[in-house]
Amino acid sequence: MKGPLFYSKILLFGEYGIIKDSKGLSIPYNFYNGALKVDENPSSEAIKSNESLRKYVVYLEQLQNEQPELVRFNIELLKSDVERGMYFDSSIPQGYGVGSSGALVAAIYDKYADNKITVLENLTREKLLQLKNIFSQMESFFHGKSSGLDPLNSYLSIPILINSKDNIEATGIPTQSTNGKGAVFLLDSGIVGETAPMVNIFMENLKDQGFRTMLKNQFVKYTDACVENFLGGDLKSLFSNTKKLSKVVLNNFKPMIPEQFHGIWQKGIDTNDYYLKLCGSGGGGYILGFTEDLEKAKKSLKDYKLEVVYQF
Repeated sequence: MKGPLFYSKILLFGEYGIIKDSKGLSIPYNFYNGALKVDENPSSEAIKSNESLRKYVVYLEQLQNEQPELVRFNIELLKSDVERGMYFDSSIPQGYGVGSSGALVAAIYDKYADNKITVLENLTREKLLQLKNIFSQMESFFHGKSSGLDPLNSYLSIPILINSKDNIEATGIPTQSTNGKGAVFLLDSGIVGETAPMVNIFMENLKDQGFRTMLKNQFVKYTDACVENFLGGDLKSLFSNTKKLSKVVLNNFKPMIPEQFHGIWQKGIDTNDYYLKLCGSGGGGYILGFTEDLEKAKKSLKDYKLEVVYQF
C-alpha cells in the first residue's frame, strides 16, 4: 500500500508574526514529500515512524471524542492500518522548518477523515478556516501549539495568503523566471531545530512591553510590506524591506539564529549580497535567504549549501 504524496512547505514571510496577526505567505515546496505506506519488511526508520503513529492515533481518538463537531475519523480503519505497520515515508527533513509534521497531518486527514473538505470544491474563506482549525488541533500533538498552516498548505498544495488569523485565502504568486538573477534560497544550518522551545522563548519575550512594541512597529510592519511587495512583483521594495526585516530579526531574535550564523547574517546586511531570515521557528534547520544576484550570493556563501526555492 502507498498513499498519495504530500509536499513540504515554505513560509516565505510571517514566522512568529502570524501569532500576532501579521500577514504571511506560505508556498508548497515540491522538492520534499511524504506518503503513508505499509511495507512487507519495514526498515528501522519505518518501525520508529509506526511507533510514533500509534501514539498519534490515541491523540486523534481523544480529539474526536472531545470535539466531535470539529472532525471525525474512520478510527477503526486507521487503527488496523497502524497495526499492520503503516508508517509515514518521508524525504522531508524533520526540525528543518519545512513542514514535516504538516505533511503527515495532511496525509492522515486525507485518508481517514469523514466528510472531508477537498481541494476540488469551491474553497470559500469559511472552508479554509475550518480546515485550518482542524489542522491546528491535529498538529498540536507535535508542537504544543500550531497555527494549522503547514498541513493546510501541504493538503491543498497551493500558495496561501494569511491576511490575519481569521482571514486567509488561496493566492497566486508571480511566475518564476528560471533564468532570473534574483532568488529565494534555503541555507542548511546542519542543526536540527526544535519548534516548541523556540515558540516558548518567543511567548516569554512577548511579556516584555519593549519586545511587543518592536514586533508591532517593525517586525509586523516589514513582514506585511514584504508580502505585498512579493505578490505585487515589486522587487526593488521587496529587497529593501527584506533587508530591514533581516536586521530586526538579527537584533531581536538572536536565540532563534544558531550562533555560528550570526556573522554571515550580518555580512549579508553589510554587503547587500543576500539577506537572511528565519525559516519556520528557527533554532536550526533551514535559514531562508533572499538575493538580487544569485551568483553573488553563491560566491559570498561558498562554504554553504544553497538550495534554490524560487527565482525571479
